[in-house]
Amino acid sequence: MRGEPKEVIGMIKKVAAVVAVGGFVSLVFSINRILHKGMDTLDETNKTLAEVRKSIRSLTIETKQTIHTANQITKDVRDKIDAVDPLLDSLHDVGDIIHNATHALKTSSEPAEPNVYLKLPETNQKVSVKIGERTLKT
Repeated sequence: MRGEPKEVIGMIKKVAAVVAVGGFVSLVFSINRILHKGMDTLDETNKTLAEVRKSIRSLTIETKQTIHTANQITKDVRDKIDAVDPLLDSLHDVGDIIHNATHALKTSSEPAEPNVYLKLPETNQKVSVKIGERTLKT
């Protein structure tokens, strides 16, 4: 019987070695599956990044076009404002002339002495007012 325990121990060692090899093979197989899943995930990530880059490039082009259009509109508005400025200056001058004429008419219609008034033309008389190069007649 003493020889048998050596055989049992040898058998246990063999079984232990087979179990250890089986565990190692199982571990390698599991790591292999995990690495394949990781590779698949990285491939999907690369595809997604490529799509994002493509979208960003197209958005960049559209943004540049929008900025160019906005700059063109701003330039057009400035040009139109510059074209209207002289007209507004002329209107301001006309307003000053009308104000001055009204003020002069108002002060001249006030009596210098009691019971002395400005005599306005009769209805059958014509009145003309000259503003700049233009003469208005009534």
